[in-house]
Amino acid sequence: MERRRLSGVLPVVQTPFRPDGGLDADCLLRELHWVLDQGVSGLTTGMVSEVLRLDETERFELATLVTSVAHERGALAVISCGAESTVQAVRYARQASDIGAQGIMVIPPTTVALDEEATFEYFTTIAAASPLALVVQDASSYVGQPLSIPLQARLHRELGDQVYFKPEAAPLGQRLSQLRDATQGAARTFEGTGGVNLVDGFHRGVVGSMPGAEVCWAVEAMWRALNTGDEVRAYRINAYLALLINLQTSLDSYVAVEKHLLWRQDVLERTDARGPSGYVLDRETATEADRLLELLQTATYAED
Repeated sequence: MERRRLSGVLPVVQTPFRPDGGLDADCLLRELHWVLDQGVSGLTTGMVSEVLRLDETERFELATLVTSVAHERGALAVISCGAESTVQAVRYARQASDIGAQGIMVIPPTTVALDEEATFEYFTTIAAASPLALVVQDASSYVGQPLSIPLQARLHRELGDQVYFKPEAAPLGQRLSQLRDATQGAARTFEGTGGVNLVDGFHRGVVGSMPGAEVCWAVEAMWRALNTGDEVRAYRINAYLALLINLQTSLDSYVAVEKHLLWRQDVLERTDARGPSGYVLDRETATEADRLLELLQTATYAED
C-alpha cells in the first residue's frame, strides 16, 4: 500500500455527547464537515477528542466516522491509537488501517514511566503492526514524560519515512530545532500547541499543525500566509490566537474552552465533556473566550 504523505493543518476534533452521555454521531458528523469546510487538509482524533474516556466501541465509532467523512471529502484521516498497553495500541492501529485511515497518532502509556528502550520497543512494535504513517506524540505538556531527542532520532533512523513527530515538551522551539538537527533535517514534525507556536515552528521546518478544531480556520489562514510569505498576516492572527490559547492550561481546560467555542459558532449543540473533569469553565472565562474569538475572526478575515 502506498503511504500518503501527511502535511498541512489537521485539526483534532471534539467528541460531542448526547444528554444521556452517549456519543452524538449526528452532531459529530456536522462538526467533521464544518471542520473540512474551513479548507484544512484533514481530520485527527487525539487527546482533546477525549479518547482516553471513551470505551472501545465508542473509540472505534469515532475513528470510523472521522475516516469515512475524510474519505468522502478527499481529506486525510489520522487516528489516535495510544493506549496503556502495547496490545491495545496495536489493536487500535490495525483497526485504523482496516477502516482506511492514512495515519495513526500514538502517545506513550500514561500510567507507567517507561525507560527509553521500552518506549522505543512500544513505538516500533506499533509501527510494525500497521503500514500507516505513525505520528509520535509527546503530550508531556499535560500527560506523561517528555520523549528525549536521542530517542526520537533513533525512532527516525529505525522507521524512516513512516514516522512523524508531534513534540509538545518545553522549550518547544528549541526541541524542534534539536530534533531537526539530530536527523539532518529529515524528521517531519507537526506543531501541536493549538497553532500558537506555528509561526516559530514554520521557521524551524514543521510540515503542518494539529490544533484543536474550534478555530482551525485561523490556523489554516496562518499556514497559508506563511507558505505564501505573508508573515504580517500570520503574526497578526497569531497575536489573538496566543491570547485565546493562554486561557487553556490543562487537558480538561482545552476540552472545555474548545467545546464552548464550537458551541458559540453553532457547530456543537452541547458542551458536555466526559467526567470526572479537573476543570470547569466559569462565566468570566467564557466571556473572555467569546471576546477573543471575535477579535481573532476580525484579524483572520481583515483585508490587507
